[in-house]
Amino acid sequence: MCGIAGIFATKASAPANISATIGRMVNTIEHRGPDDQGTWVGSGIALGHARLSIIDLTAAGHQPMPNEDGGLQIVFNGEIYNFVELRAELSELGYHFKSHTDTEVILNGYHCWGEQVFQRLRGMFAVALWDQRHEKLVLARDRVGKKPLFYAWHGDVLLFGSEIKAILAWPGFKREPDYEAIHHYLTLQYIPAPWSAFKGVKKLPQASYMVVDRDGQANTQKYWALPEPSQAHLRPLPELKEELVTLLDETVRMRMIADVPLGAFLSGGVDSSAIVAMMARHSSGRVKTFCIGFDEASYDERAYARMVAERYDTDHHEMVVRPDAAAILPLLAWHYNEPFADPSAIPTYYVAQIARQHVTVALNGDGGDESFLGYSRYSQCLQTEWISSLPRLFRQLASRIVQSIPPDVDRYRALRVARRWLSYVSEKDSRRYAPSMAYFYEHDKVAGYDRHLRPLLGNSSLDLLEPYFQQSKSYVGGAAWADIHTYLPDDLLVKVDIASMAHGLEARSPLLDHKLMEWAARIPSAQKMEFGVTKSILKSALEPFLPSEVLYRPKMGFGVPVDEWLKGELKEFAYDTLLSSQARQRGLVTPDYVKTMLDEHCGRIRLHHTRLWALLMLELWFQMWIDPAEAPLLPPGTPTSM
Repeated sequence: MCGIAGIFATKASAPANISATIGRMVNTIEHRGPDDQGTWVGSGIALGHARLSIIDLTAAGHQPMPNEDGGLQIVFNGEIYNFVELRAELSELGYHFKSHTDTEVILNGYHCWGEQVFQRLRGMFAVALWDQRHEKLVLARDRVGKKPLFYAWHGDVLLFGSEIKAILAWPGFKREPDYEAIHHYLTLQYIPAPWSAFKGVKKLPQASYMVVDRDGQANTQKYWALPEPSQAHLRPLPELKEELVTLLDETVRMRMIADVPLGAFLSGGVDSSAIVAMMARHSSGRVKTFCIGFDEASYDERAYARMVAERYDTDHHEMVVRPDAAAILPLLAWHYNEPFADPSAIPTYYVAQIARQHVTVALNGDGGDESFLGYSRYSQCLQTEWISSLPRLFRQLASRIVQSIPPDVDRYRALRVARRWLSYVSEKDSRRYAPSMAYFYEHDKVAGYDRHLRPLLGNSSLDLLEPYFQQSKSYVGGAAWADIHTYLPDDLLVKVDIASMAHGLEARSPLLDHKLMEWAARIPSAQKMEFGVTKSILKSALEPFLPSEVLYRPKMGFGVPVDEWLKGELKEFAYDTLLSSQARQRGLVTPDYVKTMLDEHCGRIRLHHTRLWALLMLELWFQMWIDPAEAPLLPPGTPTSM
């Protein structure tokens, strides 16, 4: 796990400052790779790398790495779990290796198979490869989007990096907010790909590679897709359970290969507990596990994590998270590069911090809820499947009633509930799904948007989700299909990548193995949620390995008591930040609307914590990345400037 950056000058000679600038770009992401740094500069091309040594800790793993004849150069962030098999195949074809790294396997694999090499890789990766033979740059991301890759054009110069801050290190790069991206953020709590919060900066989509030639022509190709929900079919349950355990065991075992200490995040939920159970089967010593808890009992899962830790005799470590806005929020604003409103970023940051004190690699349970229908909102979807069969005339009538209810009656609970249920009946699937995942609803935006965002009111962020619902035969299947392609890569994987890399920790996700995901995608929703039980097939398959108290308790998720924090410890901070003179002049959400939300939430009249948290993180992002004359290329509190 590392950080990469690069510069490609097309149509023009190399900028005079290219050598100094690539070093500056790498310095901005050195937290991702604290073990080694390297740069390589060619004719109009520069590559940079910050290395976190995991496989082959020797200098042979230094990057940028050339191939044997020097015609290729690569920088790579990630891990390839089938690199040993690919290395053997390439050796039989006559390729030589100077290291034991997976990086060199990608390098020789590209020389042999070209861009088709990406289809052969089993793992997580962001790759930049300079092909001198054909005068082209190749950028690629893994299938699910575990490893990030941003790019931007500055005139005829292409800039790219693992984090946006590497691009901002380019002299004269203009930092402007992308209001359309912010509009989507306020609904979704994250910036969806291909947008970024900065105008002109884009995310390379997952499961894609982009080829850029000397003329500046860029061509992006998708190289993989999950089987669509329509391809799912019923199979005998005992057979599925046996295959599931076999696949899970394999994906965990593959991710335990490392030349450094290794452990696991253990929340006490089904997914992370399953990973620890499988790890215990293959570990020669005690598995190191790490857990975060809260003083608020309704959010605290440590008791369940201890059950699993005791069952498998793990070396268990815990930490209680308490709000310290002055310390943590500026750090999050810096590390995440964009506004990011998922509050579980806080415990994820801390659990990565305590894990890094003991290990360099940590396995986690990400991906289980999307592939196996684990979220409680999927149960709600299942309960409302009947709406799709209602007569069209009835649904149109419900739509007219919803439109007639003015936004200002939302303070009355009965009318608010009525609006919600009538919306379920009348709206598209993506709109019906919104109350279970959206932060700002459409009527919130109508009531609160100020001058910069008001022109975007006709552009619903929920339209980004609708195509995924249309590809599924069922409402619940469409919800999971949408989450796999949006919420998973753009929220959950961003959260873990940034939080872990902030501490130089590699996070591995066995449940996101693409072969396991392909297998799960072919199982119908009815078998994943038998009798309405979320993740029933996974839970029943794991009964021999985990306590029933862990398997069948109500799902908590990685919840954070932001609602209580904003009424207590963070109340003054929220008022001061969101009603500051700077915030009032942004032109995003009207100050009166913001104050009303604060007053209603703190007065326990109506909960607004999700919307307030989104606005709080947005304002901190503006203060960190847009307001200063120079981009803050070092973390807050760093005494020296770059």
